[in-house]
Amino acid sequence: MAAARDRLRDRHGHVVACADRPALPFRDASFDLVTSRHPVVVLWEEIARVLQPDGTYLSQQIGPGSNRELTDFMMGPQPVGKACDPARAAEGARAAGLEVVDLRVCVLRVEFFDVGAVVHFLRKVHWTVPGFTPEVYEERLRDMHLLITRDGSFVSHAQRFLIEAHRPG
Repeated sequence: MAAARDRLRDRHGHVVACADRPALPFRDASFDLVTSRHPVVVLWEEIARVLQPDGTYLSQQIGPGSNRELTDFMMGPQPVGKACDPARAAEGARAAGLEVVDLRVCVLRVEFFDVGAVVHFLRKVHWTVPGFTPEVYEERLRDMHLLITRDGSFVSHAQRFLIEAHRPG
């Protein structure tokens, strides 16, 4: 938050922290643009409410099964949730009265060349393996090290989607 405030201050931008709750702390039709990156919860009704007529919502979101190969390697096979589904996002936007202008899905190759990179990644992207610590996952990390030594790398795939929605004028 502090870094965002510092960077946006000279551009007259404002940063407001708010929880994933039923109401955003803004007046109706306050913004011509609302953005979010990797939201956990998308409050579609609230986004539609705070957008001005002809306003735009633009978001990059994590798609279903992102880095599933890594999660499954560390934890065993896991069910794929539907919360991050691009079609559900578009449905949510439309249900809130927004027009979906663009919906793009992308699969990105993530390649790890050593187990240290895996540890760094899992500490930073903690939702990939909830509760990850090197101590708890020592045996799986040793197995990953052997796999990387044998194959040269471990490959996973990040799922992302971009959604652009417009509030009609």
